[in-house]
Amino acid sequence: MFDLSEYQIDVKNVFRNASPATLYEEALRYEKQATLADTGALIAYSGDKTGRSPKDKRIVEHPESSDDVWWGSVNIGLHENAFFVNRERAIDYLNTRERLYILDAFAGWDPKYRIKVRVICARPYHALFMHNMLIRPTREELAEFGTPDCVIFNAGAFPANRYTTGMTSKTSVDLSLERREVVILGTQYAGEMKKAVFTLMNYLMPRSNVLPMHCSATSDSTTGQSSVLFGLSGTGKTTLSADPNRDLIGDDEHCWTDDGVFNIEGGCYAKAIYLTRDAEPQIFDALRYGAVLENVVYDQADHHVDFDNSSITENTRGAYPIEYISNAKIPCIAGHPTDVIFLTCDAFGVLPPVSKLSPAQAEYHFISGYTAKVAGTEVGVTEPEATFSPCFGGPFLVWHPGKYAELLSKRITQHKANVWLINTGWSGGAYGEGSRMKLSYTRAIINAIHSGGLKDAPTETEPCFGLEVVTKCPGVPDEMLVPRKTWSDGAAYDATAGKLAELFHKNFVTYADGVSKAVRAAGPLLHQTVIG
Repeated sequence: MFDLSEYQIDVKNVFRNASPATLYEEALRYEKQATLADTGALIAYSGDKTGRSPKDKRIVEHPESSDDVWWGSVNIGLHENAFFVNRERAIDYLNTRERLYILDAFAGWDPKYRIKVRVICARPYHALFMHNMLIRPTREELAEFGTPDCVIFNAGAFPANRYTTGMTSKTSVDLSLERREVVILGTQYAGEMKKAVFTLMNYLMPRSNVLPMHCSATSDSTTGQSSVLFGLSGTGKTTLSADPNRDLIGDDEHCWTDDGVFNIEGGCYAKAIYLTRDAEPQIFDALRYGAVLENVVYDQADHHVDFDNSSITENTRGAYPIEYISNAKIPCIAGHPTDVIFLTCDAFGVLPPVSKLSPAQAEYHFISGYTAKVAGTEVGVTEPEATFSPCFGGPFLVWHPGKYAELLSKRITQHKANVWLINTGWSGGAYGEGSRMKLSYTRAIINAIHSGGLKDAPTETEPCFGLEVVTKCPGVPDEMLVPRKTWSDGAAYDATAGKLAELFHKNFVTYADGVSKAVRAAGPLLHQTVIG
């Protein structure tokens, strides 16, 4: 029995920091549809919501933090009274459960900055998920855990009341920065808990002059120096961090301090759609006993997972402890990055496979956070569609993007890091005409960056975006490195480049007043200027 009376919760069967074996037993006995994959991973389902619900995220408007928050479509304000209504609704639901699961664990591997997180939930799948995603305390640390810095009340199986002030649906994910509490209603997608913690870290860390980053990170096992890879979902952030030649620091969430970088999480949350052992052996083999496979389809006869089946969702996922990757560096801390890499999946086929950015360009592209959706990935998307997410993590920012960009620029300048823009998207034409960049080519580029092979490589300036395009890279054909040369119709390339440049300009209008003249000038030229 674990006492939850301080939260007005009185449930007889409370499991605190249960072992994976216990959570397996609980899930198989009490969860609908939960089962085992033939690899030993727990298969679980999140119900109607198979992804995050960013439009339903709310932050409590409070005098102590209101001036710090970047209010708008990302951070939608919620009156404190409405938060308490949702909090009580969640607690009332949790009190109706016969069994609850508590996880006390840490966010942040650096003891100077880590926070203590408590998760209170009704599903063993959720407890196992966060057991994997947070940093697991030792028995001694658990015994001395004390008062948590953040509490998550996950009542996701129970809906929000749509008539509560500020609600727009039955789903609500509410964060009180002052109380350090998260309330989840109306969604059972496990990723909401992970990203709620990251959102809180995005608020807390800049107050300590620390840059939180939506990126993966690896390090050189000899020098201890690191490399960070920023990118939105589908750009290759997790895939490219699974590099057997380097130590893995983490695949998704990090902080850059005066001492170096540290991982916020204790595990990885990898996309599982179309996963194969040949393409991604480390991730494939990590989805074994102790891991959670979310919303996948499996063969009823032998429980073999069909990773190519997207009938439930394209967003199938696997969550596993970071030590399941053999070359993970524990503790997940490394030195300052020598290289900062921005990944973009450019479905327009315009951006080069690799280019080197100036400090001003780095700040511009960081704030832009560009990638592109392709036809068929969402209803209504019939041609490439530009997506801009500031700092490559817009949904998780709390401060204005300029705050994070300023911190990044300061770190890059101070530690003389090289900054690269890598296109993992299309070449030889836009989606539907060209072809996706081979993973082997992108890996070759990453390897050349880490070896120092591109530092003095020849470049040529691309006229529209002003990028210093690398024209020679080991393992990549020269003709692949300059995008215009891969198109059969040069005029069509120019027109498409101009179209993308205009989209960049339109997006950046929101941020122009908060950056320097040099950063504003680091964006692409408009098409009419190029052809003039």
